[in-house]
Amino acid sequence: MPNNHSAQIVQKLWNYCNILRDDGLSYGDYVEQLTFLLFLKMADERARSRPDLAPAVPAEYAWPSLLARDGDDLETHYRHILEELGKRPGMLGLIFRKAVNKIQDPAKLRRLVVDLIDRETWSALDADVKGDAYEGLLEKNAQDIKGGAGQYFTPRPLIRAIVDVMRPAPGETICDPACGTGGFLLAAYDYIAGHNPNLDRDQKRHLMLHALHGVEIVDGVTRLCAMNLLLHGIGPSGNEAEAPVSSGDSLAVEPAIHYDLVLTNPPFGKKSS
Repeated sequence: MPNNHSAQIVQKLWNYCNILRDDGLSYGDYVEQLTFLLFLKMADERARSRPDLAPAVPAEYAWPSLLARDGDDLETHYRHILEELGKRPGMLGLIFRKAVNKIQDPAKLRRLVVDLIDRETWSALDADVKGDAYEGLLEKNAQDIKGGAGQYFTPRPLIRAIVDVMRPAPGETICDPACGTGGFLLAAYDYIAGHNPNLDRDQKRHLMLHALHGVEIVDGVTRLCAMNLLLHGIGPSGNEAEAPVSSGDSLAVEPAIHYDLVLTNPPFGKKSS
């Protein structure tokens, strides 16, 4: 259950969706645009807090470049950012692949950037707060029957029940070949971390960076999954390293990759002997 802070963030972000829906944006369109902007904001926060590291986003496309613009110039620049970052490797290319600006009113885009996203220091929030907030948006999106988003959002109590039965363990590699927004991957992470409070440094690193792998055939859902994992503190922290989720047809991947455990919907799974 989301805590009060994450619930407030979800409500604040979601209230603005009602304004954008008047312009024809669907729930899915709105969450996707939030994904782009949240990534840019968090990448900027990380760059400021870790000047010793190379910035994840080139300066000409970074968050301050949006804050410095208004009107048609803002809309044009934002469109250019999406197009250019979609050509990059790793996490950047995954999040922004085939990205399109669907907020055509520059004034509403400016309000989303300045009044909603910029006023929160996302990196300072606890991972549970950020994760719960984003999960709350995904769940609201899934309730939009007309958008068909529910097919990517398996009920979380069902996911947790399946993971409890399968009992993922430290050191294992886990795959969801139809990962949607990442529910099974997150539940596996929570199960391992919750049932093994004394993981050593290497085990924690493996769990965060190497244990979880997802494949999703729909580009837009792949980016939602990547952001969901990132906000929960899983995977590379906004740099251009390889993400734990990829876009494509998992049945067409060759050569076949071995995993210790497969969790997916429809549920099937088998630990290797």
